[in-house]
Amino acid sequence: MEKQLTGTLALAVFTATLGSLQMGYSLGVINAPQKVIERHYARSLGVYNEELARREGGNTTEHEEVSDPSVVMYWSLSVAIFSIGGMVSSFLVSFVSDFRGRIKGMLAINVLAITAGLLMSLAKMGTPYLMVIAGRAIMGLYCGLSSGLVPLYIGEISPVKYRGAMGALHQLAIVIGILLSQVIGLEFLLGNDDMWHVLLGLSGAPAIVQSLLLLLCPESPPYLYIKLGKVEETCKSLKRLKGDYDTSKDIAEMQAQKEEAMKEEKMSILRLLRSSVYRQQLFVALMMHFSQQFSGINAIFYYSTSIFQTAGVGQPVYATIGVGVVNIIFTLVSVMLVDRTGRRTLTLVGLGGMCCCAVAMTVGLAFQDVYSWMSYLSMTAIFMFVSFFEIGPGPIPWFIVAEIFSQGPRPAAIALAGCCNWTCNFIVGMFFPYLESLCGSYVFVIFAVLLFGFTVFIYLRVPETKGKTCEEIAAVFHRKRGAPPSKPQEEAEMVQLKGSTEA
Repeated sequence: MEKQLTGTLALAVFTATLGSLQMGYSLGVINAPQKVIERHYARSLGVYNEELARREGGNTTEHEEVSDPSVVMYWSLSVAIFSIGGMVSSFLVSFVSDFRGRIKGMLAINVLAITAGLLMSLAKMGTPYLMVIAGRAIMGLYCGLSSGLVPLYIGEISPVKYRGAMGALHQLAIVIGILLSQVIGLEFLLGNDDMWHVLLGLSGAPAIVQSLLLLLCPESPPYLYIKLGKVEETCKSLKRLKGDYDTSKDIAEMQAQKEEAMKEEKMSILRLLRSSVYRQQLFVALMMHFSQQFSGINAIFYYSTSIFQTAGVGQPVYATIGVGVVNIIFTLVSVMLVDRTGRRTLTLVGLGGMCCCAVAMTVGLAFQDVYSWMSYLSMTAIFMFVSFFEIGPGPIPWFIVAEIFSQGPRPAAIALAGCCNWTCNFIVGMFFPYLESLCGSYVFVIFAVLLFGFTVFIYLRVPETKGKTCEEIAAVFHRKRGAPPSKPQEEAEMVQLKGSTEA
């Protein structure tokens, strides 16, 4: 009897998501100590104002602006280089995952994370701006690879029944990492003049723990069987993950995928882009990632502190941490609901709710000078916006790509989707301040329109994948194209029928 959930499976998923935790920490850690790091940049560049240095003496909590153009340039580069690293390395996910396997791939890239952490932790001993920028660039390379490898591995080892919940754990770990960086980055902890380099250096700490735990985790069964053809090792891996059970049904499904993959040439990124067979799946995968990044979630975090200040919150940094807590709570809600309600439904509810919140945010910002209570509308809209994001549009794009593609094109598809996500992240980070200065309080109208468009697209083009195998999902896309399922898919269905009591 298949146990489905075992201690080894829990350990494997936990270990993989440590990479996601590290990614979330790296995303959030740079924001809290911004002014502190800028002052160190200014000292290193020789442009620090001595009068400010005297005012800084003692234990002052005052955050002076350092507006020298060179400091601003190096700070902007410190932030942006992370996304650029992610964009570049996400193209290598397919190569790394197939070269030595998912486990060895995650082990290998941890070298990048540990190197980045060491560089940033030693930044005060060297040239701060160069060491932080180099560390952030290397950490970006790590996170670009990790954001593809983690969902890929979890998607391949998860039982179909729990695939959605386990896939959503990637996003849960990211938001826990973001919150952790916000809390540790408080000024009285590590976000101060003495400890900021330790705060940044801790980015590499989860990689050390993950490297040790990965030695205890089984390799992905689809990789062992389809890529390497090791039947005995595949059976051992399946039994470690799911308990002592009859593996013949899982082996038959992987055999069907292997036969289909053997009829095709190796699916590179370029070949996947040219393929008409997978065009619909690829379009859906990319649009899901577009909807995640162009939803305005990063813009909401950008605005949150000023909105909380307007609403009269004495310590807006704690209100921002409150938003991080809401992030985690509603990601947990998604984990519990995604395998019951379905991916499509949760994404539609999430995007539709965010659209309404973006409208409320626009109204609140536009009239907060006329009606003081409007600032509270804006503040409520922030919490609701984040809640709707984490219910569906946040976690689901990360794992739905692994669901809608079979073993052959899956690594290339995840690489493309990851590059799309990182590129959109970079675009929003670079151009939102300009949009905000151009449109003012009406900037969220743009996001409301985009969210409405994404909601319509999901409703019309994205099928439900809950509880379906790769072959069943592929058949749905074939029907949408007006083409009959391919012969390998028909053979896969026959294999499944022969192995069932209903044959």
